[in-house]
Amino acid sequence: MTKIAVAKGDGIGPEIMDAVLSVFQAAQVPLEYEFVDMGKWVFDKGFSNGMTSEAQQTIENLGILFKGPMETPKGKGVKSINVTARKTWNTYANKRVFQTLHGVDTVFSKAGIPIDVTIVRENIEDTYGGVEHMITPDVALSRRFITRPGSMQVIKYAFEMASKKGARRITCGHKANIMKLTDGLFLECFYEVAKNYPDLKADDVIVDDLCMKLVTRPDTFDVVVLTNLQGDIVSDLCAGLVGGLGFAPSANVGDHISIFEAVHGTAPDIAGKGIANPTALLLSGFSLLQHVGLYDKANMIENALLYTLESGVHTGDFGDRNKPSLNTTEFANAIIANFGKKPEHNPKPDMTDHAVSCTVFNLSKNAMMESDSTITEKINGVDLFIESNLQPQEIADKCLRHAGVKFKLVNISNRGTQVWPTGSKFTNLVNQYNARFESIDDHALNQQDVIGLYVSLSGDFRVCSLELLNTFGDKKAYSLAQGQ
Repeated sequence: MTKIAVAKGDGIGPEIMDAVLSVFQAAQVPLEYEFVDMGKWVFDKGFSNGMTSEAQQTIENLGILFKGPMETPKGKGVKSINVTARKTWNTYANKRVFQTLHGVDTVFSKAGIPIDVTIVRENIEDTYGGVEHMITPDVALSRRFITRPGSMQVIKYAFEMASKKGARRITCGHKANIMKLTDGLFLECFYEVAKNYPDLKADDVIVDDLCMKLVTRPDTFDVVVLTNLQGDIVSDLCAGLVGGLGFAPSANVGDHISIFEAVHGTAPDIAGKGIANPTALLLSGFSLLQHVGLYDKANMIENALLYTLESGVHTGDFGDRNKPSLNTTEFANAIIANFGKKPEHNPKPDMTDHAVSCTVFNLSKNAMMESDSTITEKINGVDLFIESNLQPQEIADKCLRHAGVKFKLVNISNRGTQVWPTGSKFTNLVNQYNARFESIDDHALNQQDVIGLYVSLSGDFRVCSLELLNTFGDKKAYSLAQGQ
């Protein structure tokens, strides 16, 4: 008997979780549940991360969390419990499977275009690091973290998952044409991993083009892997292709802990009315059952769900309006009544269960993920972000006085666009500039040189932030300004 942690969630969470667990119980799924305290009501009791310490310890001991939707209190300066959980336990791969469900009408099902797309979203990094600063009263800065080890983790997972499911194609969605270093690193990792899977067709698509193609020919895609923010947006787009978030499951997979949840929110407007659709959470439950080796149970229940949907049974948020809708409990009972039946379309095969118990890891320290640490590092210069409402030439005149014998002023940009030594009077400015200084004659600099320049320049400007201009090996590790 495998024991898992269960958090019912907020809003409609308890209703749909009870419905799903009733289906599992009727199917005699060999799981034991330990209920944990997480969600908005835990925030309200003073727990800033939305979970009690006992809940965190239980989840870390058991390795699996099955959770309902959870709300983060607004205006209290706290982080999303959903994002916090994924990041705390390094569930680096978010897998969302979007399939045509017969009985759930969409423009594609009516046109006879089948959809079977799996989105794998990096789950830890990107702008979801939530590292933001107001560097002037008019300028907000968000730091976007894309790391080689983090990218390799999720991309290796995506390729391995695609290979096991017999996928024909795996696609990297990206914006490397604009974000050449961050998305460029992700894309570089994608093709590095692709070399180990010669039987899989691996290609890449710029994310805006990907979105257009998904809403015109979704049947041409199989597995798509993306960075965090882009993956979040694209996965919700895919939910719209198959009927909405009510049919969007989610598995957050890590090396030690995995979280299974529906994508949709807490729907407070219908909470307590007993009319919520439990399908998304049930679909997420199938991923959980497969994760612990209960393949036959997962397929048997999924066949019953698919048969139920094909029969026209529905909750109030979808289906034939000429047929009465069922409430949450009635819908679960209808699925239970169809155990043993198989749908006409895409029935799941009978399989043998290989139930496994999750290993409890007693970690003594945090894992350090690091790539090749032997690469030669060199400081070529520094970007100094300064606050000023002066014109570009006035900024340059002051900066040139501080360059000294080690630095040369290369360019000045505003919102990423060069405004000195060349630029246009038609470029609108904000009160934050980036002054780029590089070393004279390409001599290596050290941090003390940079600090000296910082101190000198601070005599004329308020320095908001700085970034070193590094070279790793023979590659410059910084971008150019627009127009540079």
